[in-house]
Amino acid sequence: MNPFPSLQQAETRIKQLRKEIIYHEKKYYRDNNPQVSDFEFDSLMLELRKIEENFPELLTPESPSQRVGEQPLEGFASIKHSTPMLSLDNCYNSKELKKFEEKTQKSLPSQKIEYVTELKIDGLGISIIYRGGKFTRAVTRGDGIRGDDVTANVKTIKSLPLTIPEKNYTEVRGEIYLPFHSFQKINRTRSKKNEPLFANPRNAAAGSIRLLAPKIVAARGLDVFLYSVYIGEQEQKSQWDNLKKLKALGFKTNPFSSLSSSHEEIMEVYEEWQKSRENFDYDIDGIVIKVNNIEQQKILGHTSKFPRWAISLKFAARQATTKINNIVVQVGRTGALTPVAFLEPVKLSGITISRATLHNEDEIIRKEIRKGDTVLIERSGDVIPKIVSVMKEKRTGQEKVFTFPTLCPVCQTKIFKPKGEAVSRCINPSCPAIMRKSLLHFASRRAMNIEGLGDALVDQLIKKKLVIEIPDLYSLTLKDLDKLERMGRKSSLNLLDEIIKSKNQSLFRVIFALGIRYVGERTARILVSHYKNIKKLIESEPDELLAIKDIGPKVSESIVFFFKQPENIKLIRKLEAAGLNFSSLESSSRENTYLDGKSFVLTGSLSSMTREQAKEKIENLGGIVTSSLSHKTNYLVAGKAPGSKLQKAQKLGTVTLSESKFLDLIREK
Repeated sequence: MNPFPSLQQAETRIKQLRKEIIYHEKKYYRDNNPQVSDFEFDSLMLELRKIEENFPELLTPESPSQRVGEQPLEGFASIKHSTPMLSLDNCYNSKELKKFEEKTQKSLPSQKIEYVTELKIDGLGISIIYRGGKFTRAVTRGDGIRGDDVTANVKTIKSLPLTIPEKNYTEVRGEIYLPFHSFQKINRTRSKKNEPLFANPRNAAAGSIRLLAPKIVAARGLDVFLYSVYIGEQEQKSQWDNLKKLKALGFKTNPFSSLSSSHEEIMEVYEEWQKSRENFDYDIDGIVIKVNNIEQQKILGHTSKFPRWAISLKFAARQATTKINNIVVQVGRTGALTPVAFLEPVKLSGITISRATLHNEDEIIRKEIRKGDTVLIERSGDVIPKIVSVMKEKRTGQEKVFTFPTLCPVCQTKIFKPKGEAVSRCINPSCPAIMRKSLLHFASRRAMNIEGLGDALVDQLIKKKLVIEIPDLYSLTLKDLDKLERMGRKSSLNLLDEIIKSKNQSLFRVIFALGIRYVGERTARILVSHYKNIKKLIESEPDELLAIKDIGPKVSESIVFFFKQPENIKLIRKLEAAGLNFSSLESSSRENTYLDGKSFVLTGSLSSMTREQAKEKIENLGGIVTSSLSHKTNYLVAGKAPGSKLQKAQKLGTVTLSESKFLDLIREK
């Protein structure tokens, strides 16, 4: 029997329940001060769900009962950020921080500078958007320009409000993290199921937020700290105001932020948190120092990667002693063989460490590392720690010398060690270990741009042997994809459409996608400007390649070596037969040679486009973009707050273009 015979009564009770639940969620998840027992809270939620079931017309997306969607996701859309989500530059000691402060003061002469210090949470950057006061979208940092739409998963984070009192468009940014207690609980469960354990909380957080099942994400116990807010056209006057505004809107901010006006004050904060970092239930690997005044931040601007008004001061590396149980050689995307030490599990900064990288064969020989050795390990923000030294005095005589393999441990192909290099490699492109990473690189946005072909799907394709080598992608059918988990009809059709579209990618993207060592996007473009088809590139000689500007000996040798491998030629022939573009003549057209060979450096921020877009326009016209100025640079494009590069360009006599003159130049085509 329905306990609320009228819609009006049900609506009144629903409003009351939602208000109570939101209040208790805030007290429990944000304030760490629960006001009711778990049983009482669960009873309120159960009552709300029952009423919403009886009156579905009263159900709204922002109801606390709707944090977890019922349907699994079919993939993540790629979304462009409103403004780039830049990462932070790092420094490691007082002296390096002092240099940052001096450089900042030099750019702001005679101005008083105040800093905000915040704990550096080791998590996953996120942008969250509210419209009309309602949670609307959440996007990962991604490459800083575009990220994954993870709205359904972020909605499961209970400390995050689904509604806020601000009705204007609001964007908040912060860091999603996994508390240590949740991390340990997840790994205990995975261990019982004989599933591989997560290396650290950051890995677990990143893996969780990209799961396609929000219900599983909800059980993981993710949390979030917010540190910036943008409201409509409004802007806070300072970073400190940002934090205060976030709190006023109901967001969770880290309680250990502080204001500092001197180097000494910042270092006091740093020393305090470095000493007590083990007391936190989440991983911190340093502090972040930000110029407080927003106007000063604008003057300082940013590089293509980092803001000039903020820096991270990392904590000293953490060390522990343990024993090497085994040494296993793993194979990476480029075929690099990396030895990894499997350790007696040891606690280090709240995390159980069971692996450490040994880098290469020469490193093992240099440090005289053996199976069974007692070693000192160090973790300094790395996913896998490294071995600092061997404690030889603790040897018992039972330790075993490790012999590096002569065959690939995965496909048994004879390994190759280039002269003068420390790294041995498997040169079989169809090696399953290489195949997974090669396929992800091939499908990446800057290569063939096959949207929807991510880690989980690649793992399934390889596991079910639907893709044994890259050309198999172009033979996939709807029937094949129907065999895969979490692939609905729409997702399958979209993926097949993306694969077909990729056949029309430019030749430079195809060359980049092949994964030739040392050949990035820029080098691929240079090669295409000289070789109009793949046949001519395959037949190129080392001296011929060296004659090309910006192609050095290492790159030349790598290209020649790649095309001398019969497996790689077979791969290219199969891709050619699949319909890929191996004979693009686009570089010979007027449009694509307009800036042929001209070298550009970009500095400051542009108002009409991102730096990445400007770079793409220059490269599409045959130009080259570099990060540093030299006497070979033809143009410096100077946007807002250009910094020291402008003065250097003037000294070198480099032609400097304002944004408007740059636009005029590229329009002349």
